[in-house]
Amino acid sequence: MFEISERLRRLPPYLFAEIDEMKKRKEEEGVKVIDFGVGDPDIPTPKHIVDAMKKAVEKPENHRYPSYEGLLEFRRAVAEFYERRKGVKLDPEREVISLIGSKEGIAHLPLAFVNDGDYVLVPDPGYPVYYSSTLLADGIPYKVPLKKENGFLPDFESIPDEVAKKAKIMFLNYPNNPTSAVAEKDFIKEAIDFCKDRGIILAHDFAYGEITFDGYRAKSFLEVDGAFEVCIEFNSLSKTFNMTGWRIGFAVGNEEILKGLLKVKTNVDSGVFQAVQEAAIVALTGSYECIEENCRIYQERRDVLVRGLRELGLEVEKPKATFYVWCEVPEGYDSMGFAKKLLEEAGILVTPGLGFGEYGEGFVRFALTRDVKTIEEAIERLKNIEL
Repeated sequence: MFEISERLRRLPPYLFAEIDEMKKRKEEEGVKVIDFGVGDPDIPTPKHIVDAMKKAVEKPENHRYPSYEGLLEFRRAVAEFYERRKGVKLDPEREVISLIGSKEGIAHLPLAFVNDGDYVLVPDPGYPVYYSSTLLADGIPYKVPLKKENGFLPDFESIPDEVAKKAKIMFLNYPNNPTSAVAEKDFIKEAIDFCKDRGIILAHDFAYGEITFDGYRAKSFLEVDGAFEVCIEFNSLSKTFNMTGWRIGFAVGNEEILKGLLKVKTNVDSGVFQAVQEAAIVALTGSYECIEENCRIYQERRDVLVRGLRELGLEVEKPKATFYVWCEVPEGYDSMGFAKKLLEEAGILVTPGLGFGEYGEGFVRFALTRDVKTIEEAIERLKNIEL
């Protein structure tokens, strides 16, 4: 009776529906499924942040509508965080806005700058919201391949001139989900110059910027010369402080781009609950020992999983960052077929690379959101099947 819009029909099908149904069936059979599919930290939000929230939620002044751009105190806390962690100076009044999680900001950005028929340069494989948000804004997603032989970095020279001239936004994401690849200063500078020369907004998703290992430090794109001319950087407390359910993030960078995004937000939402912002201020300005502890936990899990997968003969790089392991599937399988095999024969759920785009084919993603004991159990299960 009621037809959905053409723009919704253009969205790709939910690839994971079939595998979700398979997981449900396995659990109904009594199998304890080990789920490495979801990028949702299993480590609780630190106590000092939770305690701050308890106090903040009792304040009557926090029960009213919040400001659209976020409390100034929150934006100052973001600026302090960036200066302490990345050496980047931000004007909290002009170069910071709050978000209801970084996903919300990423999804709304194309609505601010993309017209019917404009291109958006989308990494493939990549976070699906880059692609879907472009379609919802009536833009044309142009897939930029991330290939193993290029360190899962895009080749800007491969983008046709006629596409680049009509592109309004380029999404990038380093440390990268799903590949866990990282980007260094020379590449970041190349991306900035590419966008400056063509008048393209450089939208950098930096959600995993604090999940790093072995002494590696991920660079904010805003650390590199010229970034403030073209760059908006999305960040979140979700992964950094184990606050995925709290829905609090922020965007920083070019003032003009932030104003465009904020104009969309003022028309579709009413800002972030102030009590959550007050708890976030405590997170951003307090001790960062919880970040270091998170990284220690994920690094231990990474080492156990990578060692186990390699012993089984699987090809896998040891990531420098994120809590993902991007594993090549064995010869004779595609990503969905291998994911189904692991679920059916070992009760292990992973994410097929094809779910992140056509160039994710040939890989599966493991999320390090299970403890060491569970990871060891998963490796033992894998030893009992033919890979």
